[in-house]
Amino acid sequence: MKALVTGATGYVGGRLVPELLAAGIEVRAMARTPEKLDNRPWRPDVEVVAGDVNDSESLERALTGVDVAYYLIHSMADSTGYADLDREAATRFAAAAERAEVGRIVYLGGIAPEGEDLSMHLQSRREVGEVLLASGVPTAVLQAGVILGSGSASFEMMRNLSERLPVMVAPKWIKNRIQPIAVRDVLSYLAKAAELPADVNRTFDIAGPDVLTYRDMMKRYARIAGLSERRILALPALTPRLAGLWVGLVTPVPTSVARPLVGSLIHEVLAKENDFAEFAPEVQPIGFDEAVELALARIRDLDVRTTWYSASTPGASATVLPEDPDWAGGSMRIDERSRPVRASAEAVWSVVEGIGGGRGWYSWRLGWASRGLIDRFFGGPGLKRGRRHPDQLTLGEAVDWWRVEKITPGTYLLLRAEMRLPGSGWLEFRVEDRGNHTVLHQRAVYRPRGLLGVLYWWAVWPFHGIVFEGMQRNMARAAVRHRP
Repeated sequence: MKALVTGATGYVGGRLVPELLAAGIEVRAMARTPEKLDNRPWRPDVEVVAGDVNDSESLERALTGVDVAYYLIHSMADSTGYADLDREAATRFAAAAERAEVGRIVYLGGIAPEGEDLSMHLQSRREVGEVLLASGVPTAVLQAGVILGSGSASFEMMRNLSERLPVMVAPKWIKNRIQPIAVRDVLSYLAKAAELPADVNRTFDIAGPDVLTYRDMMKRYARIAGLSERRILALPALTPRLAGLWVGLVTPVPTSVARPLVGSLIHEVLAKENDFAEFAPEVQPIGFDEAVELALARIRDLDVRTTWYSASTPGASATVLPEDPDWAGGSMRIDERSRPVRASAEAVWSVVEGIGGGRGWYSWRLGWASRGLIDRFFGGPGLKRGRRHPDQLTLGEAVDWWRVEKITPGTYLLLRAEMRLPGSGWLEFRVEDRGNHTVLHQRAVYRPRGLLGVLYWWAVWPFHGIVFEGMQRNMARAAVRHRP
């Protein structure tokens, strides 16, 4: 079986590709700019084609020879006219799929209540589904509510509100009931939809086992994330537009994304049926708590770089991916720098592995010493632990207020902060041998916990140029002085 995945650069599409490959399905990935897929680990295993839903010729080329086509494209905007554009794009895609004699279309839409005036966002999703169902090609429209996983716009909005605001005001419909679903279960259902009988042409509601209010979701998220109890006050006068603007102001989620999401929350989002279970009995959706724990686990461990792409790794799809928006992943703050060094990779690595202890941290000694004293005052280790050996590091050992989280001798070092701070921090070094020179990659990562964590980041941000730029510059100089 061969599948076309449109929207392969997007949130669901990028995660669906490895899921399909793991199921033994041949994949063709379509993108307007194919080069954006070059850095995906699954890129060598798929066929990539250029295509645009606004270009019928490119659609026909992309659809030729495929058995199932995944339509994972929709606008996430609150601008006038986006619903018309979505409808026209779906009509164009449906016609091209029929001409190409595609066996099935699969579309991921949203659960919408019957008999209510829908928000523009939900109404547009419903219309796209109706267009595809009327295409003449057997179509499965899977309708989901809030998708739980890092990178999902709905989840990121909830995450950021929960983390940043210990006390918040919200619209009265924050008490509406919602039936969220984990992204890993969405992907499992989408993959199984490729195997539906040819006579199936209908919508399916897909949801997790828990029915919660949005207020409950934020409170439970805060508990799982180790935050203090959140206090939420409902105000009847807060309109969806004002609420969307407010979300855009207090969180990194853009207002253009927040407004349609907030508008969708005026409805109760509950599955009306569970018919898809008949076709995928092996999929057992997980609950809210487990889905959130999966989304947070790898961010806490900074394990995104090595495991995010593996569909066989439990929970990998639930965490943040490199291609997700900047505001995804729980407001991760990153200071990233790269510097060419005229020294061998061995010389650069010797400096990296020898950092800390008696050699210090290669920048602003007074600043490091002061931060160490503050940490000791609040019960942290400060800089007094030093290091076991001046030149060698092993996994798990302490280096001042850091601990070696990962190490690949010669190329990679990841340190986890054990100082007292309102969040989690890591310092990462990577040594890249370019032949005639070496590149030293340095990355400081901070995941704030609550509003205090965000304020802490901005308080220390002005010093990053002194600390991290100076660190990398002086490490490079040390490597040049000691090059073999």
